[in-house]
Amino acid sequence: MKLIIGSKNYSSWSLRPWLLLAHHQIPFEEVRLSLGSAEFKQQLATYSPVGLVPVLQDDDLVIWDSLAICEYVSEHYLNNQGWPASAMVRAQARSASAEMHSGFGAIRSQLPMNSRATGRRVPTDGQLAKDIARIDQLFNRCRQTFCHQGPWLFGQFSIADCFYAPIVVRFRSYGIVLSGDGQIYADWQLQNPALQQWISDAEQEPEIIPGDEVGQT
Repeated sequence: MKLIIGSKNYSSWSLRPWLLLAHHQIPFEEVRLSLGSAEFKQQLATYSPVGLVPVLQDDDLVIWDSLAICEYVSEHYLNNQGWPASAMVRAQARSASAEMHSGFGAIRSQLPMNSRATGRRVPTDGQLAKDIARIDQLFNRCRQTFCHQGPWLFGQFSIADCFYAPIVVRFRSYGIVLSGDGQIYADWQLQNPALQQWISDAEQEPEIIPGDEVGQT
């Protein structure tokens, strides 16, 4: 398998399937393309006509979109264990992942992914505050409901944790502190060796995308 990703410092979408593969120690070849480079689109076109990362190649099969990749990995490499075993819990985990996949526009636009940044501060408007409050509510509710099954959002590690990992990294970068169990979960995520490896790799990247370098220290 090959997973084609963007720069680890900036590509939140790439982190999600990468984390699922890395956490479960599934062998794959990482192909990292430099976001913002003049060659990026041309290089990516050799892997997929979509023009976006991530892309998974498994023999002759090409899969794009982070959620589709995670679903495929769960079905074909994890015996469907990428999601909780309980149908009711699984439905909630899928709902949370879909909410992340399509929502939180203020966080995406105002707190761009910047894995190596810490101590950044940005102004918080009403919509950003609303997005952060929703994340806080979701993390707390999940932890309080499922913590007896394990330390992750839905007890055991799942695709939902992969989808919220970029949010945790963003909050680390911009000094966003959650309440109660929400912050406990965020701190737990940051201790994941796979996520720590991603951040460490990002810190070694030379690329700088000025538009994503926001916030004052």
